[in-house]
Amino acid sequence: MSLTLPPVGFGTYKLNGLSGVDAIVSALRTGYRLLDSAMNYENEGAVGTAVRSSGVPRDEVVVTSKLPGRHHAYDLAVTSIEESVLRTGLDHLDLHLIHWPNPSRDLYVEAWQALIDAQRRGLVFHIGVCNFLPEHLDRLERETGVLPAVNQIELHPYFPQVEALAHHRDRGIATQAWSPLGRKSDLLENSVVTAVAREHGITPAEAVLAWHAAIGTVPLPKASSPERQRQNLAAVELELDPAAVERLTALGRPDGRLFDGDPATRVED
Repeated sequence: MSLTLPPVGFGTYKLNGLSGVDAIVSALRTGYRLLDSAMNYENEGAVGTAVRSSGVPRDEVVVTSKLPGRHHAYDLAVTSIEESVLRTGLDHLDLHLIHWPNPSRDLYVEAWQALIDAQRRGLVFHIGVCNFLPEHLDRLERETGVLPAVNQIELHPYFPQVEALAHHRDRGIATQAWSPLGRKSDLLENSVVTAVAREHGITPAEAVLAWHAAIGTVPLPKASSPERQRQNLAAVELELDPAAVERLTALGRPDGRLFDGDPATRVED
């Protein structure tokens, strides 16, 4: 079964409890068909409840969760994946990802094998990773024979990850972008972004999301209000001229990460 992703997903970080359910139901009814959650977001129950109560056919929705760093050891990973499915109240997850590689602990291959086995059991339909560097991806294939279907990474005009995107494309790995709008940065006020938006008659956020579509990533913006949800969903259908795409990509800078999130050194619990 091949994985087909919609052009934009819905980020659910900090959408918790009944208010989170309401926001996620709104997103589904607006037209989103990819939901991004994680065990560490503590909202898998809200996501599953929203899917069940939205009225949207289950087979139309790609429900995603993530395995935390503290559960990389094989036996812990198996139980963690099972618990994620149980918390959603669904009979399977469509996509399950390793949240961070934690290379200093060197257990991510065990975690990956647990995901492979969970896929064989039908608990998860597709498997992938987040924040993996090319050497991590290559090691997974070398030691297990299975490449991730997805690598979800920090990616926005301040940190466009051109080399990683090309590596994914060469290996047939889909790229999802977390913090696609450069959360907690001045990206949407940047003079280049506002100029591109003005030239195309759109908002800065719409310009950035259209840039994601142009370079071939699947952005995962979060929005609670129905109006913003509609704007973000429609933005990936907008077309930027090639020069505008290049101008936004050129905003990339060596210190473009939003926080100290270098996958080579970061340890996630």
